[in-house]
Amino acid sequence: MSRKVAIVGIGQTRHSSRRPYQNDGEMIYEAVNLALTDAQLSQKDMETVIIGNMDLFEGHYLNDGMLADYSGSIGKSGFKMNTGGTVGTMEVVTAWYNIASGYCDTALVIGWEKHDEAAVQPAITTIYDPAYQRNFSVGALSGLALISNDYMGRTGCPIEIGALVRSYASENASRNPNAHVREKFTPEQVMNARMILYPLTMFMICPTSLGACAMVLMSEEKAKKLTNKPVWIKDHTTVHSEEGGGLWDHLSGGPRLNTETEAGKIIMKRNHITKPLEEIQFMEMYDPCPFFHPFFLEDFQLCPEGQGWKLIEKGLTNRDGQFPISPSGGVMCTNAIGDSGLLRVAEAALQLRGDAGEHQITRKAKQGLASGFGGSNWTDLFLLTNESSW
Repeated sequence: MSRKVAIVGIGQTRHSSRRPYQNDGEMIYEAVNLALTDAQLSQKDMETVIIGNMDLFEGHYLNDGMLADYSGSIGKSGFKMNTGGTVGTMEVVTAWYNIASGYCDTALVIGWEKHDEAAVQPAITTIYDPAYQRNFSVGALSGLALISNDYMGRTGCPIEIGALVRSYASENASRNPNAHVREKFTPEQVMNARMILYPLTMFMICPTSLGACAMVLMSEEKAKKLTNKPVWIKDHTTVHSEEGGGLWDHLSGGPRLNTETEAGKIIMKRNHITKPLEEIQFMEMYDPCPFFHPFFLEDFQLCPEGQGWKLIEKGLTNRDGQFPISPSGGVMCTNAIGDSGLLRVAEAALQLRGDAGEHQITRKAKQGLASGFGGSNWTDLFLLTNESSW
């Protein structure tokens, strides 16, 4: 029988495009110090340290060793994670297993990226097969455009929905002091921005950010003694596939298979959720472009296929709507890849604590989802709650 695991401390830096006055370690320490202060603990209280980012993006290798002084991991057990866009969420999964198994009672989780030290797109391009894909790749943007076009073609979703999503994401980010791109955009401004790769205009593409996020996780026994508002990791699942998986099989008459659908089915079934938009109050989504909102609404089993964009059109996913998506502004506004997934869990926990500040949702929340998404069609999905009786 596994033990319950709670989030008891959260810290994040402000995100930006450059931070020349700090090295990686100093930036990490800023987030770690904020998380420990939030939890009213010190580095000495941490039994294990889970740390991760995309080393190649900064031109480093096994940087957990060179950053041990800043992370507080000297002499402690831990893991270095590197799983693409899901590195942040996989750190939370790893910490959960450490605590739930009884191996330890406290874990410090750290995700970060310092994109001003190297070029990201050339690094991402190397994941593509050199024989038949690499010459046509423009980094992650290629996949985002393909997914967006496929969704529009399958469901009849108009391009204007993308502009609408990006507009309300900018409104959310403007309320979040730690977001990177906080400028507000109208749907018209998003539509009229320079087209980069159809259907994605300049304002629909996530930025290259840098920053750090840290969280403290704790066993139920200790968490209840420490804080009166723990956020519990009620459930989580990880699903991934080989390159491509069954994502495009429907184009040749086969079934459409993807990891998000499988993850959504698992979480809904295990937690007996039959009316997700009523039983779950919001979601912090890994959303690198606006068409992921309707696409993931459907794939995560939150609404029927083809209905996601229609719900967005009605305002359901706005911060003050029935089911807010990424009230923090999401990945579209802040994308330090090493902490993008971790931020989704951290921001969801802040919402459930009622500590999200100006970007707090107006709906009273008891449960929320957080997701991670990345290479190899890798999906992590979390169900968080502020209720201890489950």
